[in-house]
Amino acid sequence: MSILNPIVKFENVYKHFFNKDGRLDVLNNISFEVQNNEIVTLVGPSGAGKSTILNLISGLISQDSGFIQTTKQFGYMFQKDNLFPWRTVYKNVVLGLEIKGKINAEDKKYVLSLLNKYGLKDFIDAYPSTLSGGMRQRVALIRTLALKPNLLLLDEPFSALDYITRLNLEDDVNNIIRKEQKSAIIVTHDISEAISLSDRVIVISKRPSKILGNYQIKLNFEGKEHTPTNARTTKEFQVYFDKIYKDLSHEE
Repeated sequence: MSILNPIVKFENVYKHFFNKDGRLDVLNNISFEVQNNEIVTLVGPSGAGKSTILNLISGLISQDSGFIQTTKQFGYMFQKDNLFPWRTVYKNVVLGLEIKGKINAEDKKYVLSLLNKYGLKDFIDAYPSTLSGGMRQRVALIRTLALKPNLLLLDEPFSALDYITRLNLEDDVNNIIRKEQKSAIIVTHDISEAISLSDRVIVISKRPSKILGNYQIKLNFEGKEHTPTNARTTKEFQVYFDKIYKDLSHEE
């Protein structure tokens, strides 16, 4: 993990919007960095501006002031899988490549290797309606990886799933991101999810948002596999949970 060349850097970033009631201040002097191969989670209340930060990173919107440095090679994964029901799993995964007009034999080989590696080999010709919610999200993540991004932006990718599916998919997504050696920024309002998935958790206040805490997550797995599910059983997990909960509860 390089500390000299972060893949994302925010310095004193401000952002506001206008609505029917006037000016809405969303981000208030936000500064943070994300290093290569680091998973960082933004946690905070609904409407705090976490998705706004992802939209700034992706270039969908621009900051009002401050400095943003980021990679152009990013992949965006949303809460909904947005799979096309009339396309097979394989056809959904290669959609981004088709749109970019650069799909070739090497790309196809890479896509097939991802589908095989992450348990979807037998579902290549299946349609989304035949898949579970967790499998659909796995397909959506592989579709994002097919473009070979340096950075993954995940906007509450588990929130539409039932609890058990959610836990299983957290393990899947964590495994895939780390095996593929990607940097990732995950948005959530779930404290447990943030701690269990991340190398670092950044706590965001309600609007106008400021950073309340920035925690390097260090858990002792005591020989167990490093998964989000096992993270929840570590002694340190509750300590981080209490700190982050305290940060957020002071905002009420």
